[in-house]
Amino acid sequence: MITAPRLETITPANIDAALDVRVHPDQEHRVAPVVRSLAEAYVHPDTAWPRLIVDGDRPVGFLMAYFDIDFAGDGTGRDLRSGLWRLNIAAGEQGRGYGRFAVESVAAEIRRRGGTRMTTTWVPGDNGAEKFYLALGFRPTGETSGDQTVGELLLT
Repeated sequence: MITAPRLETITPANIDAALDVRVHPDQEHRVAPVVRSLAEAYVHPDTAWPRLIVDGDRPVGFLMAYFDIDFAGDGTGRDLRSGLWRLNIAAGEQGRGYGRFAVESVAAEIRRRGGTRMTTTWVPGDNGAEKFYLALGFRPTGETSGDQTVGELLLT
């Protein structure tokens, strides 16, 4: 049961807790570990937004969002996107609403920054997060990123 989940900036005081967040072993091939996300955040400090998800004093997950990345790649800014880059909910904490809280938190931050849509990716198939994202209102864009489906949620 969720009591009062919150997002915390990753700091020296909680980095070990963030690094200890592990998904179910059968999900490890579907989402990168937190350590990779933190390395990516280090090399993309202007766009990456890593956060520890905490309920009370208990770390329950990790998310990383991105803001205003130019997906067109041509420097025109015609396809700026913001969204959920990574979501890791700890194995023993799944199914308790923390994933929904994470998505809603990122959506709120995108809105706060003036955005009107949120993107994410998922590995298609029954054992992945596809049903979760579709249930939250994401719709496939028809694009792929490697072996992952790109989904979009309009923020109204």
